[in-house]
Amino acid sequence: MKAIVYEDYGPPEVLKLQDVVKPVPGEGEILVRVRAAAVTTADSTFRKGDHFSTRLAFGLRRPRKRILGTELAGDVEAVGSGVTHFRPGDPVFAATGAAFGAHGEFVCLREDGAVARKPSNMTYDEAASLCDGAMTALPFLRDHGRVQRGQTVLVNGASGSVGSAAVQLARYYGAHVIAVCSTENVDRVRALGADEVIDYTREDFTRRRGAYHVVFDAVGKSSFSRCKDALTDRGIYLSTVPTLGMFADMLWTRFFGSRRALLALTGLRPPSTKRKDLCFLRELAEASRLRAVIDRRYPWEDSAQAHRRVDSGHKQGTVLLQMGA
Repeated sequence: MKAIVYEDYGPPEVLKLQDVVKPVPGEGEILVRVRAAAVTTADSTFRKGDHFSTRLAFGLRRPRKRILGTELAGDVEAVGSGVTHFRPGDPVFAATGAAFGAHGEFVCLREDGAVARKPSNMTYDEAASLCDGAMTALPFLRDHGRVQRGQTVLVNGASGSVGSAAVQLARYYGAHVIAVCSTENVDRVRALGADEVIDYTREDFTRRRGAYHVVFDAVGKSSFSRCKDALTDRGIYLSTVPTLGMFADMLWTRFFGSRRALLALTGLRPPSTKRKDLCFLRELAEASRLRAVIDRRYPWEDSAQAHRRVDSGHKQGTVLLQMGA
């Protein structure tokens, strides 16, 4: 089969389309033909290998996992022994987590892992996009922010894949949603359901004192120290970027003060939890309560260009690879 492979850390040019051995599903596994896969910030981070923590997890000198990609949609091609919930031909969407491997023609997944039937009203592209943004935003808002009706939630970076999903999910939970984005994205973010949109080139959202019950920094561009005074007395600052400063803020606010800084390591959640989240997101999508936001689509031979788009920091939604396109 074909797959996008990299043998060394580095720029997008290290990615090569190559022939690799097609996987065979074992007991309790399904083989999925990938139709669409997201290119995420995680893919970019592990491709670069700039951080010691990345190399410690992925390989000090060279990457141990040669095929990137964690979010996908496709069709069940074959099933291993003991599989009862899926059969060949079933359309599915899935998150591979730390196993990666979604940037190939085929990938094996555990039947009891983070895989579910694709939303019936979504294309493969849209379903793969849903895995990217919404699967990250959901645990932040629901489990850590505990967003509820009547609260005011600010989403910083509302035009990206995670931020776009966060705007919709916060609205679903009944919050008053304030979204922050650039001038060119104001109308598009408002169309997602934001009650108010702040153009960050014209206003600093942190200057509103005591205004937000939850600040969800979907791009990690702000900080708890900057947002603290903008939070209510028991407000929560959430960030998707696990910096040392963020970990220090989490520890400090756990014991001191009424405001909290919290981080959700969404990729480390159990597969069973992720599977339940996929099913929940499918229900929202099929009820037209949640839609995918796609930035650009690339054929898989242009994977390097897709990575450059992610590296630019200006994507507006999910960057997708159309496998076999």
